Amino acid sequence: MLKQFTEHINTNFSFLREKRLLLACSGGIDSVVLAHLAVGYGLEVTLAHCNFNLRGKESDGDEASVRNLSNQLKIPFLVNSFDTEQYVKEYKVSVQMAARELRYKWFDEILGTERFDYVLTAHHADDNLETFIINLSRGTGIDGLLGIPAQNGSVVRPLLHFSRNAILNYAKKENIKWREDSSNAENKYLRNKIRLEVVPKLKELHPTFLENFLNTQNHLSQTDALLKNHIGEIKNELFHKTDNHYKIKINELLKLQPIDAYLYQLLHEFGFTEWDNVKTLLTGNSGKEVRSKTHKLLKDRTHLILRKREDQKNEVFDISENATSIDFPVQLKFEEVNAMIGASRNVVFLDKEKLNYPLLLRNWEKGDYFYPFGMKGKKKISKFFKDEKVDMYSKSKQWLLCSGDVIIWVVGKRMDERFKVDASTNSILKITLLT
Repeated sequence: MLKQFTEHINTNFSFLREKRLLLACSGGIDSVVLAHLAVGYGLEVTLAHCNFNLRGKESDGDEASVRNLSNQLKIPFLVNSFDTEQYVKEYKVSVQMAARELRYKWFDEILGTERFDYVLTAHHADDNLETFIINLSRGTGIDGLLGIPAQNGSVVRPLLHFSRNAILNYAKKENIKWREDSSNAENKYLRNKIRLEVVPKLKELHPTFLENFLNTQNHLSQTDALLKNHIGEIKNELFHKTDNHYKIKINELLKLQPIDAYLYQLLHEFGFTEWDNVKTLLTGNSGKEVRSKTHKLLKDRTHLILRKREDQKNEVFDISENATSIDFPVQLKFEEVNAMIGASRNVVFLDKEKLNYPLLLRNWEKGDYFYPFGMKGKKKISKFFKDEKVDMYSKSKQWLLCSGDVIIWVVGKRMDERFKVDASTNSILKITLLT
């Protein structure tokens, strides 16, 4: 198996050579065999063991076993002890989820503080089959059918194409000692039920079931690559980057069929799950919005606008009378001048004596109104935005410069008539929006 492992690393994971690697080792057969193979190949590994303190003396025995393994292989050893039960109570997650979160959180910390390059885990082909069946039973797309990825960021799984049986045979042949986790024999967990009851039946039906499964996954992986290339081309055509968001033409999107499948492929990476609501946006009214944990998708006339969520509370910034400039949240320059030269959307001239200090800079709110320069009468900011064809996301980022409760300037767009310079003005304040 070492020869096969060597060929596998050389072909698929050559980037691991001469890197500092953290090897997650529970003391079980899979991770112990991986440690022996990694050392046999010549990889620079450090064993990392998580003691979850869930099985009393058995957990401590696992830790001692991995420590002995590090001494035997003459490689470094790191260990962390967790109060897993307290984590379960505090965060209201399952024991399995708690262990997973604690494990990978610690690995991330070590990668940063100890400057390791990658984490190696000992997932193998049978683990992959179990994951495939779990995903299939719950309902999934092609991503779920692909199972466990061989690499996910800094986590690498070099045993993924080796079977549990091959690992067991190697361990016996090399007289490798390992620890048996008693919980693996319990049927109360879904994965254990699949491992102990379902998979043996499948292998009984067809002796080469696992190999056939790996071939099928290889075909699925190639199909997935074709799909991703196609979706990438579609995205390049439809997703138009504007500042910090994307605009997507709805009429072009509607030409894609089947639309449900395209919507999923184009948008699932942004965290959306409510696909009926996403589809409704295509024919819904402007202003309708669907949110994921990370992004917003908004219907704005003829486009969908996709943007990261910020969800920050509106803030108000004071500007003192002696301020000459501010850099945040927008860059403004203030200066007293004798004449009005160069007025524009980004440069306004105000009668300074009509201002009450400190001036306030805030986001627009529903119900805001002002008296647009050059016009008679007031207008709601929302109506002004509509006339100016300002999209919803730009509205959410719009700043208003105010004197008390009165709007002086819709920054970068239009000043208020009430603050204009006239024949009675003694002091002219020039404000420039620096872009």
